[in-house]
Amino acid sequence: MSALFVAASMARAQESPSLEAVLGGDEVAGYARAQRPHPFTFPLDHGPHPQFKHEWWYFTGNVSDGHGRDFGFQLTFFRIALSPNKPVRDSAWAADQVYMGHFALSDIGAQRFLHVQRFSRAAAGLAGAQVDDDGFRVWLENWQVRQVAPDLDCLGGGNATDCLAMRLAAIEPDFALNLSLSSLKPLVLQGEAGLSRKSPQPGNASHYYSFTRLAAHGEVSVAGQRSDVSGLAWMDREWSTSALGEGQVGWDWFALQFDDGSELMWYDMRRADGRVDPNSQGVLAAADGAVTRLDAADVQVQVIDWWRSPHSGIRYPAHWRLVAPQHDLSIEVVPRQADQELHETVMKYWEGAVSVSGTRAGRSVAGTGYVELAGYQHDQADAGRRPND
Repeated sequence: MSALFVAASMARAQESPSLEAVLGGDEVAGYARAQRPHPFTFPLDHGPHPQFKHEWWYFTGNVSDGHGRDFGFQLTFFRIALSPNKPVRDSAWAADQVYMGHFALSDIGAQRFLHVQRFSRAAAGLAGAQVDDDGFRVWLENWQVRQVAPDLDCLGGGNATDCLAMRLAAIEPDFALNLSLSSLKPLVLQGEAGLSRKSPQPGNASHYYSFTRLAAHGEVSVAGQRSDVSGLAWMDREWSTSALGEGQVGWDWFALQFDDGSELMWYDMRRADGRVDPNSQGVLAAADGAVTRLDAADVQVQVIDWWRSPHSGIRYPAHWRLVAPQHDLSIEVVPRQADQELHETVMKYWEGAVSVSGTRAGRSVAGTGYVELAGYQHDQADAGRRPND
């Protein structure tokens, strides 16, 4: 699923806009919509799709310095179209696209969470996305991700689509990230051949693919202290024009990496009355790269505990049990630290590093991952999602 994305005009709103107002089906005239599977071509599709209203390049991961200091990170670049038409003004500052970035770092040992948001117009070289002979690049001032040449032995000399290597960098006064990422498994097309339907209405869908297991190594800095780190990362790519349908208010999204080499992506799409929408879905990626699509009936998510933010007052789920009976999988997911709410962004949401433990096919399984909780409000209904229901 995605992290949050918003129109630039909403950045100046005094109150946080609702998620359904941002991702609903209004104001779509002139934009392309995701209505059928897309014939993916790489590296072209790593780049921008300006004919769609929203797009994002999303990276999360769990890394360690090898001496007991652990970090979680999120870096997301959002492209937001202001108009389906090119600007007519003859000015270097004229733009029909705005880029937004969210950068967050969880210092697990210190239980410290740092996050920041940026905006810039796609003009005068301030922000943008492109594909050239060297691959793709996305940037927002001094934050960027750029494709680099993969190792010759990537995936045993696999094809260029699955062998993706990147450099990820974001620099802030109090914290920074500089990582090299390289794919350890093939690309995964989410949904129906990469078409992820979020509701029954035509066009309420996204084109969506993931790299579910990336090797990560590089450097993390917090308060001037640098740490050499390594671990695992996850990349999501989506573009769409509208996603949420009538009655849908948000989602609980899980990206989990198990120590047996497999991964689970799952999202519960939530309705206004607190019930889970039948369009919830995900995938289970086996260690050998085989992918099994999961529908709403395949996974049950139970909320075991809750946490209320001292910053926003919003109450979020904070401990889950996920069961997939047909795949003999039963796991519990727990935040590696409670406070991982991005509360200084236009739309408040919880996105954080988690630990995983449980059983699969009768054997113990563990891992780490990331969870995103989008669309929760002060008066969010909890019906159908209470602990021990």
